[in-house]
Amino acid sequence: MLSEKKERVILGIDPGTAVMGYGVILEKGNKTELLSMGVVKMTHLDDPFLKLQRIFEKTVVLIDQYNPDVLAIEAPFYGKNIQVLLKLGRAQGTAIAAALSRNISVTEYSPRKIKQSITGNGNATKEQVAAMLQRLLNFKETPEFLDATDGLAVAVCHSFQKISTSGKSKTYSGWESFVSDNKTKVKGLAAKAKK
Repeated sequence: MLSEKKERVILGIDPGTAVMGYGVILEKGNKTELLSMGVVKMTHLDDPFLKLQRIFEKTVVLIDQYNPDVLAIEAPFYGKNIQVLLKLGRAQGTAIAAALSRNISVTEYSPRKIKQSITGNGNATKEQVAAMLQRLLNFKETPEFLDATDGLAVAVCHSFQKISTSGKSKTYSGWESFVSDNKTKVKGLAAKAKK
C-alpha cells in the first residue's frame, strides 16, 4: 500500500535591496495551493545595512508564520553593473542566513531555470510568468509589483522539481514531461504547452 504524500510548505524569495518578493505555497499530494505572496519594500531606507536587517527580519517573520519545509531562492544574475550583482548577493545571503538561523534548508535556482519551469521558456517576461502562475494557482488578483509573482515563481519552480526534504527526488527533463506527469495540476495547459 502506498503511503499518502506529506504536505509541504515552500517559501520562495526573489531577493532585492529595493523590493524583495516572496511567495508561500502548500503542496498536498498533487495539488498546490497559494498561501501568501507579497513584497517587502525598502525604497524608503537609505542605509544599505538597514535594508539587509529588514530582509533578515521579514524572512524570519515569514518562516515563523508559515513554518516552511524549505526556502527556494533566486540566484543573483550578472548584468552590466557589478555593483548591482554585489547588492543582490548580499540580499540573497541575508535571506539565506535567516532561513539557516531557523534550520530551514535552502535551494537556489537561476532566473532562467525558474522561467523555464513556469512557462516552458527560459526567456519569458515577468508578465508571462505572472500570467502562468495565475492559471496554475487559480488566483485573479494582480500584485502591485511583479516581484511578488517572481518570489512565488521560485516556490512553484521548487515544487515542480519534486525535491523532497527526505532526500528522494523526482526530476523532469522538460515542461512536456512535467505536464504528462501532472495532468491534474495543469488543467487545460497541456495543449498550450505543445504549441
